[in-house]
Amino acid sequence: MADVRSDGRSGPGGPVRWRRAGLLAGLGALVAGGAAVAVTAGLSGQAGAAGPAGPGGVPVASAQVVRTNITNTVQVGGSLGYAGSVTITDQLQGTAYTVLPALGEVVRRGHRLFEVDGGPVVLFYGHRPEWRDLSLGVTNGPDVAQLDVNLIALGYATAQTLTVSDTFTFATAYAVQRWQAAMGRTVTGVVPLGQIAYAPGPLRVTTVTPTVGGLPQPGSAVLTATSDDPVVSSALPVSQEYLVRKGDRVSVTLPDGTTTVPGVVVSVSRVATAASGGTPDGSASAPPGGGSGDGSGSGGTATVELIVALAHPRVAGHLDQAPVTVNVTSASARNVLAVPVSALVALAGGGYAVQVPGRGGQRLVAVRTGLFGATLVQVTGAGLRPGTPVQVPAS
Repeated sequence: MADVRSDGRSGPGGPVRWRRAGLLAGLGALVAGGAAVAVTAGLSGQAGAAGPAGPGGVPVASAQVVRTNITNTVQVGGSLGYAGSVTITDQLQGTAYTVLPALGEVVRRGHRLFEVDGGPVVLFYGHRPEWRDLSLGVTNGPDVAQLDVNLIALGYATAQTLTVSDTFTFATAYAVQRWQAAMGRTVTGVVPLGQIAYAPGPLRVTTVTPTVGGLPQPGSAVLTATSDDPVVSSALPVSQEYLVRKGDRVSVTLPDGTTTVPGVVVSVSRVATAASGGTPDGSASAPPGGGSGDGSGSGGTATVELIVALAHPRVAGHLDQAPVTVNVTSASARNVLAVPVSALVALAGGGYAVQVPGRGGQRLVAVRTGLFGATLVQVTGAGLRPGTPVQVPAS
C-alpha cells in the first residue's frame, strides 16, 4: 500500500479520493425487519484533542485501535404475562357456592379453590381430570396413581408406606383418611367425584364465572386460571425467525427500561400470523422498500409467536400484560481489533483504510471490516495492534 500524505498528495499508488462524509452517512442506525437494532461494544476509542484540518478542511483528532467484544442485538417488543390457561369446572351438586377465589389469587396444591355448600374443592396437581369416585375396589387406572402422588406430596403418606400405582390399595385408603381428617371432612377413605380439581401446577385465577350464593351447576365452568410462572410473549417478524431457536439464551428489559434479566426461549411458533400493520409494540411501521412484510400485499407484517421464560421469575413481581423488550443477539465478535467507525476512509477503488502516523505525515493502511457496532467496527490490517493511533474527524 502506497503512503499518502495528509495534504492529499499521493505517493506511487496514485491519487486517493476522500469519501469519509459519504461513508459516515451510510453507517446510521441498523434496522432488521422493522425492529430496532441495538449494538454494544466493550470499549470505544478515545478521541484526543483536535488537530490540524485534514483534506477538505475537516478538523481531525486521534483515537486508538482497541481489542474488545462487539455484539449486535435485535430488539423486539413483547408483553409480560403468565403461561398456560386452565378452566376449572364444578362436578358437585349443591345449593350455593359459598366461597369463590379472588381475581389474581394464587392457589397451590392442597389448598381450597372454591366451596359448594360449605365443602371445599381442593386443588391437586395432575393432567387427568376427575371423572369418577375413587375407593377400594374401583377399576385400576392412572387417576389412582395421580391421587397417590398428591397424597405423598402433601405428607399424608410416604414412598415407603404408599407405592404409587394404578390400584387403589389399603395404603391409598389410609392416606385418604388422613387427608380427610386434616381437612375436617367425614373420614371415609372414599374420594367422591368433585371434591378434588386437578391442574398441572399452581393456579393464578384470571376469571370467576359464578357469584357467591349462585346455584352450582355440575359441568359448568367456575373459573379460568394461568400458571404462576411469568413468561414473555413476543411477535417476532418472520424475517428474523432465523435468529432464535428453542433453548437459546436472550435477555429481557423490564418496563422500567433499566432492569434486564436473562431468559430462555421455550418455544417459537411454526405458524405465522399476518398483522394488520404496525410493530409488536404497537407503533406504526412499514418494512424497508415500502412493501408488505409478508409479501401478501395486505400491508401487514407476518410474525411468529416467541415465548421466553425468565431465569429469575421473581424479578417480574406481579406485573401482568406489561410491555417489555426482548433482546436477541444477532451477531457477535469476541476479542477482536476495532476502531471507531468514523476512522474508516472509503477508497475510490473500493474497500476501506484507516490513517495512521507515518514518515512525514499520515499513511493509509488498508483494512478488512467485520462486524459493525454503534461506534466501533471490527478491522484487520497490516501492522494494526491495540494502541495504534488512527485519525478520526474531531468532534
